[in-house]
Amino acid sequence: MHIGSGPLLVVHDDAVRANTAFFAARTGGRLMAVLKADGFGHGSMARSVVEAGATSIGVTTVDEALAVRAGGADVPVLSWLNPVDGDFEAALRADVDLAVNSPELLNAVSRAALRTGRRARVHLHADVGMARDGAAPESWSALCSAAGLLGDRGTVRVVGVMGHMSCADRPDDPQNTRERLLFANAVRTARRRGLSGFVTHLAATAATLTGVGSGFDVHRIGAGLFGIDPSGTSSDLRPTLSLTAPVVGARSITPGTGVGYGQTHVADRRTNLALLPVGYGDGLPRAASGRAEVLVRGRRRPLVGRFSMDMVVVDTGDDLLHPGETATLFGCSDDGAPTVTDWAGWADTIAHEIVTRIGTRVARVHRTTTHAEEPAHA
Repeated sequence: MHIGSGPLLVVHDDAVRANTAFFAARTGGRLMAVLKADGFGHGSMARSVVEAGATSIGVTTVDEALAVRAGGADVPVLSWLNPVDGDFEAALRADVDLAVNSPELLNAVSRAALRTGRRARVHLHADVGMARDGAAPESWSALCSAAGLLGDRGTVRVVGVMGHMSCADRPDDPQNTRERLLFANAVRTARRRGLSGFVTHLAATAATLTGVGSGFDVHRIGAGLFGIDPSGTSSDLRPTLSLTAPVVGARSITPGTGVGYGQTHVADRRTNLALLPVGYGDGLPRAASGRAEVLVRGRRRPLVGRFSMDMVVVDTGDDLLHPGETATLFGCSDDGAPTVTDWAGWADTIAHEIVTRIGTRVARVHRTTTHAEEPAHA
C-alpha cells in the first residue's frame, strides 16, 4: 500500500527508546527487551532498544529469534516457546539461547547440539503458579538433574533459570509471595543439583513496576517498552503508536436512518456521517462497536453501527467532512485523541491485544525526531 493512501500506523521510535531507557535505569541495566509478536506489532525494534539500553532480547519462537538476529542484534537472544521438534539446529547456529521446560525438550536441544557441534545455552523454565509454560514443581528436580548430566557431557550449558508471575499487576495479592518463594526454591534446587553461573529472571513489566519481582538478575520487559503499564501504577511511560485513516465518503442523514449491519444504530436526529476504510479485518476489535470514538477536526466523535471488516462509520454531528480529511483512531499526543488504553476498555480487553492485532494491510512507518520516516515493514 502506498503510504498515505489509506490507514496508517505510525511507530514513534523516540517513545520506544525513551521507555527502554526508563526500564534500563529502573533495572540497573539488567533489561531483556521482549520483542515477541513482531515487537508487539511495532515491527523490527531490536536496534532501537539495544541502543537505548537493553542488554538482551527475548522472543517466543525460534523463527522470531532468527529474525532478530537477521536484523543485526548483537546481544544475547532468548527463545522460550518451542515444540520438541523445533528447529534447534538453526537456533544454535545463530547463537540463540533456548528455554526448556521438560527433559524431552532438553534432550531435543541436546541432540541438536551434537549435530551442530555447538554447545546449547539453555534457560530452565520453572512454573511458579501459572499452570501453563514451565516445568511443574514436581518435575523440576528431575529437569535440573538432566541438565546437569548433559552439562557434564558438554552438549548444554545452563545460563538461566526463569519463571513468570501470575498476579504481579496486583501487588498486594498474596499469590505474589507464594510465587516468589516457589521461584527461590527452584533456584536453590538448581544449585543443589550442581548447576551454577546462571542468571535468574522472574519479573516482567508489571512485576518490575510494582516491585514484586525484584531481587533477581534480569527483568523481561515487553509491554512496557511500548507504553503499556499492566499494573496501572506508572505515569512515566510514553505511548508509541498512532493509527489514522482518511475519510473516503461523507453524507447527511435524516432521523430514523439505520447504520450498518443489523441496523444496531438508528439516528435520532439529522446528522452527518463519515466513512473510514478500516475495520475488524485490520484489527479493530468488533466488540468496541457502539462504544469507540475517533478524533476528527479536534473533537472526539462516536463510531456508530457495527464495525465491518473493511470500514467503520463516524457520526460527525453538524460537521460534514470532506474525502481526504484524517481521523485519528488512537494517538500519542495530548490533542484529545483516544488512546490504546481507551480502545482496550471499549473492547473489554487489554492494551496488548489492541497493539498486536493491527493487520498487515495497514501501512506502517517508523517516525523519530532524528531520522527520516521509513516503512516499518518491507
